[in-house]
Amino acid sequence: MSSYLRPRSVLRLLVVSGFLVAGVAQADVYGDVSTLTKSGKTAQAIEKAEQYLGTNPRDPQMRFLKGVAQSKAGDLEAATTTFTLLIEEYPELPEPYNNLAVIFASQNQLEKARGALEMAVRNNPSYAVAHENLGDIYARLAHDSYNQSLKISGNNRALRLKMSTLADILQPAAR
Repeated sequence: MSSYLRPRSVLRLLVVSGFLVAGVAQADVYGDVSTLTKSGKTAQAIEKAEQYLGTNPRDPQMRFLKGVAQSKAGDLEAATTTFTLLIEEYPELPEPYNNLAVIFASQNQLEKARGALEMAVRNNPSYAVAHENLGDIYARLAHDSYNQSLKISGNNRALRLKMSTLADILQPAAR
């Protein structure tokens, strides 16, 4: 057996190494965008995502990260567009539905949020976050319905107790 590599073997090694390096570089870009978003540097995250998407426009993961950054930046209109387009092209992905539902819920569009979350759990029945968010939406819808019933029926002690219990559930957890 020879101790040197043939030119063809060297070429194969270089090609494989190139793919590995490209994969690591790609993972770094995702990590960078995610880290920038989490640290509140959303403008930088969006810019970095857009640069990457300039050469990889259909990449669903980067488009999703861009939508998350837009949402965290408070640009809910842009985030809604990003998630909606992502859903149109990749309807099987549950995460864009979940994030779109969070935006709808923040705008008190509970029926739209419910519909988006139902699609998320239909696409991935094991997606625990979407199930939890769907439960929260159902609780908010129940609270709204109980509140409407209370306005109609007046002072109903059992109904007030239900509303109080739901209000406790809907309070953000102390951190």
